[in-house]
Amino acid sequence: MVDVRMWVNGAETAIEVEPRVSLLDCLRERLALTGTKKGCDQGACGACTVLVDGRRIVSCLALAVQYDGREVTTIEGVAHPVQRAFVTHDGFQCGYCTSGQICSAIGMLAEHKEGTASAVTEHVETAPELTEAEIRERMSGNLCRCGAYNGIVDAIGEVAG
Repeated sequence: MVDVRMWVNGAETAIEVEPRVSLLDCLRERLALTGTKKGCDQGACGACTVLVDGRRIVSCLALAVQYDGREVTTIEGVAHPVQRAFVTHDGFQCGYCTSGQICSAIGMLAEHKEGTASAVTEHVETAPELTEAEIRERMSGNLCRCGAYNGIVDAIGEVAG
């Protein structure tokens, strides 16, 4: 067992975990933060996306011990305009992917603001315009089986605009 101390949703948390426990399982099973969903458990669907120090990660591929001393934000700790925009634009249907979509959108908006490149805009000196194509590319790591992509893109576009 390994002692891990991290700040989860703004609260300092100390927990003892086995070194092989994923951050996702630690959040859900040890800290009872079940808003973060387990989808594929292989890093392919994005349902488990959380923010670590403001950056988005898929928590199923991350070991909890890697995040000792870090700030982890799950959907339970999010208060962001993108949440209201998802409601306004019907950016969800069944809701299973929504927490990961929202955390990813928040991280993506921050990346865009910093001028981080994407496959759509490979060379950037300043943040490019956040077009529909740009949003779709930057959110491509988050899948929605219900197909609410148009609402998701519209919601992110509204907040970015």
